[in-house]
Amino acid sequence: MNAIDLQGRIALLSGGCGGIGRAVAERFSASGATVVTWDLAQEADDRVDVTDEGAVTRATQRLLARHGRVDILVNCAGITGPNRLIEDYSFADWQRTVDISLTSTFLCCRAVVPTMRAQNSGRIVNLASIAGKEGNATMTAYSAAKGAVIALTKSLGKELADTEIRVNCVAPAVIATPMNQQMTPEAYAAVVAKIPLGRPGQPEEVAAMIAWLASDECSFSTGACFDLSGGRATY
Repeated sequence: MNAIDLQGRIALLSGGCGGIGRAVAERFSASGATVVTWDLAQEADDRVDVTDEGAVTRATQRLLARHGRVDILVNCAGITGPNRLIEDYSFADWQRTVDISLTSTFLCCRAVVPTMRAQNSGRIVNLASIAGKEGNATMTAYSAAKGAVIALTKSLGKELADTEIRVNCVAPAVIATPMNQQMTPEAYAAVVAKIPLGRPGQPEEVAAMIAWLASDECSFSTGACFDLSGGRATY
């Protein structure tokens, strides 16, 4: 399980106390990385609202003062938002879903890129979703936000292609985490039914792919979107 070597790496996980974030933190720690979690949960290493520009800036300063560098950023923060027809979707719900699932990714990427440029090394892995490729009915904000995360990843990968920084994202289908409690039982059943393997993914399966993307072994892939969909993805 721990063949990936992340010894000595400083790994920052936004939304690091969620289901996928926890699995990534455990996998990274087992692979030798020093993990720093940003989250609003009490158990976070640094309690940070990653949708707040000032909060991200200050947290980055604290991180660099303590560790001096950032080798890996994994953007795990996200919410599905409500399951509603678009005509019933409030602007407040739209804005909150987009802020947590997309804007936080932009803010955290922007915060660490200068340091990664200066050291001419780094790995950024963003959490997208199969919903960002295919769109899930009654989940317009989440689908739009995750589609934008894919585009952000492709753009930033090209922007940093003249460096030793690699930027990729993963697009899971539904993963068995507490975040799914935000979905109605009907919506959850519908997205699981689309998976040919017939089950949701496990957080540890996501963490395994992210560990490779965060390692030196991922050297020729950048600006790419990797599927974790149990066969659902068609492109």
